[in-house]
Amino acid sequence: MKATARFAWLVLPEPQRSAFLEEVRPGVSTEAFGRIGAMTEALPEILALLERGDLSLDQLRKIAFGSPTEKTATVCPPEKPAPKPPKSRRKGHGRRAAKAYTGAQRNKVPHPTLKAGDVCPSCMKGKLRLQRDPATAIRLQGQPPVTATVYEMEVLRCQLCGKTFTPSPPKEAGTQKYDPSVGVVVGLMRYGSGMPFYRLAQWQASLGVPLAASTQWELVDAVARVVEPVADHLAFLAAQSSTLFNDDTTMRVSELRRQIKAEENPDRTGIFTTGLVASAQEHPIALYFTGRQQAGENLNDVLQKRQEGLPLPLQMCDGLARNEPKQFETILGCCLVHGRRAFVDVATNFPAECRHVLESLRAVYRFEAQAMAEGLKPRERLTFHQANSQPVMDDLKTWLRNQRDEKRVEPNSGLGQAIGYMLGHWDPLTLFLRQPGAPLDNNVCERALKMSIMHRKNSLSYKTERGAKVGDLFMSLIQTSRLNRVNPFDYFMAMVRHPAQVLADPQHWLPWNYEDHLPADTG
Repeated sequence: MKATARFAWLVLPEPQRSAFLEEVRPGVSTEAFGRIGAMTEALPEILALLERGDLSLDQLRKIAFGSPTEKTATVCPPEKPAPKPPKSRRKGHGRRAAKAYTGAQRNKVPHPTLKAGDVCPSCMKGKLRLQRDPATAIRLQGQPPVTATVYEMEVLRCQLCGKTFTPSPPKEAGTQKYDPSVGVVVGLMRYGSGMPFYRLAQWQASLGVPLAASTQWELVDAVARVVEPVADHLAFLAAQSSTLFNDDTTMRVSELRRQIKAEENPDRTGIFTTGLVASAQEHPIALYFTGRQQAGENLNDVLQKRQEGLPLPLQMCDGLARNEPKQFETILGCCLVHGRRAFVDVATNFPAECRHVLESLRAVYRFEAQAMAEGLKPRERLTFHQANSQPVMDDLKTWLRNQRDEKRVEPNSGLGQAIGYMLGHWDPLTLFLRQPGAPLDNNVCERALKMSIMHRKNSLSYKTERGAKVGDLFMSLIQTSRLNRVNPFDYFMAMVRHPAQVLADPQHWLPWNYEDHLPADTG
């Protein structure tokens, strides 16, 4: 293929492409470098598909814009579409109630002329009673992410002796230029929302409050050193969990890339960020690990902290062998969504066959939703799935085998490979039909990894291993806070204001219990 030959350098091994990016970085602007990085990431995938000759317009659309949805009705629309219902206002669309603003400052406004116990001015008979739910008015205001206050203190100078007299700075000026909140805000924006240091520096400069990228790094690194003991304790708690979800995604770390390039025959050239989701006493925990280790190796390191005598943990991941720990045994389950997605990808070419698979799995997920709505316990949920989902999965397995054994599908086609994956991983894919509490999929971990992927797309890479470590610490605590419905800003601020207590007792500074251990003077 001539087009492929022209861009043959793009299908070189990833380390060589990364070396090219490092070579061109000094000569272009940050924005231009971001565009070049995005192109070098997308084009090899497109060219590989072109070489195989199975690149469809739908696949090209997904590569360029992402997949908007994988719902069965969208992937395999019915031959006779049902009439569209009349348009109605979407549920949840519109203004948010005052109770949704949990982080807002709240001011009580008394009635200017009346109070509880007064005689009603309307009927002049009854007495007024204070209602539990107040009327509300909401006012939102914008401001720069980081603001500054300059205290200008008078300087008086003697005309005769030349001595000067300057008042001490006011108490509110503090003793340091940067309040701890600055490092917290910068860290939350960088690692929680994908705002690179250089972009925030440009924004702050345009708003008249300059904040250099190098200064931002120093501030977030200081915050990371305070919260690191808490992240370590979360890893210990995760190791005791009965169910562990893990997966990984590629990452870029310039320092590690240089190390790999300097090695004569590196055993591994990839760099990864592993996402691991677990729970401790019904409290979800999310952890991130970036480096040359793969998901199974990072899980192995976590399980080394597991206490002896505990039953084998359930592990949920996709079908890749690199996700399994080598030194510890787990009860392995494979993600049903990964098996389903293989059929979604080829639904355009095999609509009837894929519709059959997707509708079968849709029935299973509807049973799962019903079990969740009824609040079934693990044993009850297992019995429920065995009664309802087992027949559906048995019929699906028979259908898949018939497609393969009766040569109804070409084994090397997209559909044949999807069927082969499903049958080859059938036991771990259907663990939920045999093991109490076994999940159906790894969606909770994939959602957690989106934070790391967003960082990779916006910031492109970490410069150093320490930078990657800081990113992992922030992401772990931010995502764990979100999973537990805790305000991450309030949580980080509590820790940076009490660093000695955090170091001494990290188990008291978890997102779900830190408020119970705040010193009395801070509430």
